[in-house]
Amino acid sequence: MTTIKNFGIIGGDKRQLYCGKSIADDGYGVYVCGFEKCDETLGLEQSDIQTVCEMCDAFIMPLPATRDGVTLNTPFSENKIFAEKDFFVYSSKKPVFAGMKNKLLYQSDCIYDYAAREEFAVANAVPTSEGAIECAMREYEGTINGSHCLVTGYGRIGRVLSQMLRGLGADVTVSARQQKDLAYIRSFGMKAVRTSELPNGFDIIFNTVPDRILDAQTLAKTAGGSLVIDLASPPGGVDLVSAERLGIKAVQALSLPGRVAPKTAGIIIKNAVYNIIKEENL
Repeated sequence: MTTIKNFGIIGGDKRQLYCGKSIADDGYGVYVCGFEKCDETLGLEQSDIQTVCEMCDAFIMPLPATRDGVTLNTPFSENKIFAEKDFFVYSSKKPVFAGMKNKLLYQSDCIYDYAAREEFAVANAVPTSEGAIECAMREYEGTINGSHCLVTGYGRIGRVLSQMLRGLGADVTVSARQQKDLAYIRSFGMKAVRTSELPNGFDIIFNTVPDRILDAQTLAKTAGGSLVIDLASPPGGVDLVSAERLGIKAVQALSLPGRVAPKTAGIIIKNAVYNIIKEENL
């Protein structure tokens, strides 16, 4: 990374700050923008967007980079940063590393999506799963140990979460669509069901599937008396309106890595960015 000396951290939550702190610990210059309301910036220098763009050789944007396609995601700032007018005009085609870059209306060959990388998604499954269990411990009136848990979906998060729950002594059922995944679930000593044939009788249901699999009819059949925790990205896999109407307690648990483990999540972002830099020879 001989051509990159200074990194700019543009907006985001504490994940981005810890990402910047870890990069600074590696010996690079780091400047941040969009954290005026944050009470602790880990010693990183704050500047305005134009100064950061002038001083830095590469930029790391939030996850997601934007929520509306127009302004950058800056929850710790009262000032809006417009992606095209305020940032890309000044960044002068320097490398930009963004989470979920497809949400940006402005697209360029110099924008790289760290959140689309497999190593990022796999590593992120750990803090997501720990956050899901923390949420369950807070919302469920019993213990995880001895509880009957359903994990819908056997992707990256489903695999890690189901093993963590089993390690805590829960009775774990996992749903999947493919026969090979059902076989893997059984081989790890857990119960396996098809996602289209969900049974009932669970204390806690963790949804990891981004499709709306827990609609009104499925919730009525499967989730009566259950705590439902939806981990899927918006629009999510749980019909929250129907859950409320049916008297089912449902929690939408989003961006868990940034909330429960920002230090680890920030290092995961840094590692993905470093990998892109090496592969693209930036």
